[in-house]
Amino acid sequence: MFQGFARVWTVATAQKLAHDRPLAVTVAGERIVFFRDREGRARALLDRCPHRGVALSLGTVRDGCIACPFHGWRFDGEGRACEVPYNPDAKRELLGATAIPCEERVGMLWIYTAPCEGGVAPEPFELPGLLGDTSLTHVVDELVWDTHWTRAMENMLDWPHLPFVHRTTIGAALARELKPGTRMDILTEPNARGVVSTSTLDGEARPGGLDWVQPNMMVLHISSEKRVFEQCVACVPIDDGHTRMVLTGSRGFLKSAVFNPLFRWSNRRIAAQDKAVVESSWPAEIPDGGAEVSVRTDRLPLLFRKYFHERLKPSSAEAPRRGLKVVRE
Repeated sequence: MFQGFARVWTVATAQKLAHDRPLAVTVAGERIVFFRDREGRARALLDRCPHRGVALSLGTVRDGCIACPFHGWRFDGEGRACEVPYNPDAKRELLGATAIPCEERVGMLWIYTAPCEGGVAPEPFELPGLLGDTSLTHVVDELVWDTHWTRAMENMLDWPHLPFVHRTTIGAALARELKPGTRMDILTEPNARGVVSTSTLDGEARPGGLDWVQPNMMVLHISSEKRVFEQCVACVPIDDGHTRMVLTGSRGFLKSAVFNPLFRWSNRRIAAQDKAVVESSWPAEIPDGGAEVSVRTDRLPLLFRKYFHERLKPSSAEAPRRGLKVVRE
């Protein structure tokens, strides 16, 4: 399960979860079904009935449980079988579905990419950047790119592309300052969650900063003394050829929701500039070794490549059998 993307917390989707209908989302090749329990909390199971493999997302939600559309088996948010029609003597403790740890924060559904007992992850969930600041306005959007997620992620961590791909938007200032012989340096500092980076031009510090939050999120700091603004982008693998881009802007100005469409339009405009370029990359997945040449200003993407090939790509989570929900290294 979750081959090449296992045992990490990630955004799954920014789609809204209804109170009476399940929601199916694919992450790293695995179908997940979200639904709400009796208290209204978001819950997640592998979208596969343990009985005959039917998609639970085709079923119904009632009294905080999801019912399989095939034989009516009902499961709660921890994957326990609550009802097995026509089999009152069934050992329901052996018939459970597979629980996936889930959190719902800032209009997004997050999961831990491994099945866990009772849906409880072995690692705590933490919101990155300013997403946990309730004094700010957060606007969330979602797009799908036809590319492998690693190419999208590298693009988000790449400083030098800004004056070329984004010369009419966020790279306009860099484009004006670019002259023959201009030197850019990328300064990186690892932290507990990834890497913090800043840049200089000819030795002078550039405003703003760019963080890589492992495994698959970029946090762009564009705040000033007068305005707080931060852009987060999660590159969520759907399958080998498709990536769900979850865009979140956090701002401390123009905080009324009436301005949200404007910021959403701006985010989509910038993302569209990246999309065509990134989708043209070949091979689809970032290669290792010397298959592609690199230079000094590729420092941050190279750190991501090392992490992906050494930590993520070899990872997988074993699917439990007969309702036994465990995490295996």
